[in-house]
Amino acid sequence: MGGCAGSPRRLSDSEGEETDLAPRPRLQDSQGAHWKNAVGFWLLGLCNNFSYVVMLSAAHDILSHQRTPGNQSHVDPDPTPTSHNSSSRFDCNPVSTAAVLLADILPTLVIKLLAPLGLHLLPYSPRVLTSGICAAGSFLLVAFSHSVTISLCGVVLASISSGLGEVTFLSLTAFYPSYFLLLTSPGPQDPGGEADSDTSARQPLINNEASESKPGSGSPLSLQERWTVFKGLLHYIVPLVLVYFAEYFINQGLFELLFFRNTFLTHAEQYRWYQMLYQAGVFASRSSLRCCRIRHTWVLALLQCLNLAFLLVDVWLSYLPSIYLVFLIIMFEGLLGGAAYVNTFHNIALETSDEHREFAMATACISDTLGISLSGLLALPLHDFLCQLS
Repeated sequence: MGGCAGSPRRLSDSEGEETDLAPRPRLQDSQGAHWKNAVGFWLLGLCNNFSYVVMLSAAHDILSHQRTPGNQSHVDPDPTPTSHNSSSRFDCNPVSTAAVLLADILPTLVIKLLAPLGLHLLPYSPRVLTSGICAAGSFLLVAFSHSVTISLCGVVLASISSGLGEVTFLSLTAFYPSYFLLLTSPGPQDPGGEADSDTSARQPLINNEASESKPGSGSPLSLQERWTVFKGLLHYIVPLVLVYFAEYFINQGLFELLFFRNTFLTHAEQYRWYQMLYQAGVFASRSSLRCCRIRHTWVLALLQCLNLAFLLVDVWLSYLPSIYLVFLIIMFEGLLGGAAYVNTFHNIALETSDEHREFAMATACISDTLGISLSGLLALPLHDFLCQLS
């Protein structure tokens, strides 16, 4: 990161260059600058998630189709759906789409686990450049590959790009507090009340012991301070882990098995529609923080787990009569997931002090990745079990 967690050091292209270690003055930028920051981070998040989302949405195609002479894409030119497992009531691929999920998330998990330990030693500019190169490489590998194995290598590159970009951009928001203040208040900021409301909001997360640490100092956070901040984050981390575990268990474990034969859509087309509707819900709710803010994110975790249970029972019993009902549930699933993510990080940003915020954001972003990884590991044996049912 641009400096050690908690340091007021600003983003700089030179590694050794440091600014004044005095506490940062309150920002007096105009409302236009607030909006510029908000739009900038919105675009960074959109671009950073692009390769990750495309790989997951194409998971069924990546596993179903390999290059054949004369076929220059992964899409089978024959639109007639074929069953990969004729003895099963499900139209299963030999390998679950959870395999693509694991390839798309495990490198991200490693990056996020190591990030709080030493990623701050690397300036922001090289990290952003590396993320962009990996994203471009992922598309090239998947587009020109002749086998599933090479395609999965491209998925791994997409995971590296997304994971490195996410932890970088979330940490970078610590240097732009006006970004969160803009999303919190519908009007221009009141310089006189900003500090009071900020201080009162931060108290629940950081206890007195952590608050007595050296604010504005240039020294890294001690292990005790990091542990104290981490414990304060748990009531946000645990619900976010549950939300992402449930939704990606649905996405990569159940989407492929929610196959309706009485529609005009092929199996691959149904899977793409599921992914598109899910991502549409996520996009809408992640962009809605200014309109709707949720502090008790455990409610979202509970609702997402109910979604998982409902769809898992449907995969087993096939009681839903129409694919359009599944479409609505999946859209709702996306809304819950996006709302949980954006409200979790918004609450953390408001409830941490300046010296702890960069570390807190980098640490909390492990939540979604951990939940996704666990769901992928459990979805693989579930896929094999259900596909063996006659």
